[in-house]
Amino acid sequence: MTLPTRSDLDAVPAYRQGRPAPAGASKLSSNESPHPPLPSVVTAVQQQLGSIHRYPRMSAPEVIGRLAERYGVDPALVTVGAGSVELAAQLIGAVAGAGDEVMFAWRSFEAYPSLVRIAGATPVEVPLDADHRHDLDAMLAAITPRTRLVFVCNPNNPTGTVVGAAELERFVDAVPRDVLVVIDEAYVHFDRSEYFDGPDRGAGLELHRRYPHVAVLHTFSKAYGLAGLRIGYAIAPAEIADAQRKVAVPFGVTDLAQAAAVASLDAEAELAIRIDEVVAERDRMRDALLAAGWPAVASEANFVWVPAGDRTAELDELLHAGGVVARAFAGEGVRISSGNAEDADRVAAALAAATDGPAAGRLAAEGVLA
Repeated sequence: MTLPTRSDLDAVPAYRQGRPAPAGASKLSSNESPHPPLPSVVTAVQQQLGSIHRYPRMSAPEVIGRLAERYGVDPALVTVGAGSVELAAQLIGAVAGAGDEVMFAWRSFEAYPSLVRIAGATPVEVPLDADHRHDLDAMLAAITPRTRLVFVCNPNNPTGTVVGAAELERFVDAVPRDVLVVIDEAYVHFDRSEYFDGPDRGAGLELHRRYPHVAVLHTFSKAYGLAGLRIGYAIAPAEIADAQRKVAVPFGVTDLAQAAAVASLDAEAELAIRIDEVVAERDRMRDALLAAGWPAVASEANFVWVPAGDRTAELDELLHAGGVVARAFAGEGVRISSGNAEDADRVAAALAAATDGPAAGRLAAEGVLA
């Protein structure tokens, strides 16, 4: 006899982690920091090891206090979770259930549709436009009386494109006030577009201050390099934050992660140097892809999207043969995370190996193949 499970879970694929890389290869299949943790962060974590027999502080008082002070918001509006993905699940669970709709662009963050279905709600996918950006007009047109939440991943994963501040505000202003707009800024630290303003500022926080139906997601996983410790935060309207705490997994954020987050906030000057390096290698990697004839999209995240279409498997195999493990989306494209200089060199070398001699020489002459 087979034990029954929820029939609606048949439509929910298990989340697929980026492929591991064999020894000596570049693992660019997950949007991780290529840098090891800062010594000050390691020390902060080590100081917590003697108390791991105790449950963590669910209220995360030091992290939330620091973030509230930093952004000038009431601490009651700040919530933490095991990375921005868990916070996204909290927000969905706080506002949507059976019969409700949750909208997002597609392709966007791979977990959105699964999280929505797990909550019992209906995912509504609105195709990106021809430039691989959010089609905000189409998203507005798709809002119905059943819509409870709209995600705007900005910069978008996996395309790296952004919605500018002015167009994002026009969109937020047009969304009914009983629909929560969640601006997912997991990659905002890498954004050098027209609304970039400092190492940790996107358009979302300002819109949260001015509109009653806006929440913002940030994470310590990417720019701060804490992917393995799982901590992110949301800033949301008071009633939403209260509901998040009800649906959150108890003790989901360890004291180790909380200590690392505080130490990272104290080390932002060092982290900013690392972020600049990731951005520089991202752009160099895109130059190599373009020079080799692949249609790489200009990115404001820590990865590059190549909409290779029916050549997706070809590009993925080419990179793999050159010692690069990337994230392929069958029939759509390949996302290549930005690593260090050695990783970018390996990408360029893999591309050059598949072209003729003059093409390889051109990559070297243009400075994209060291």
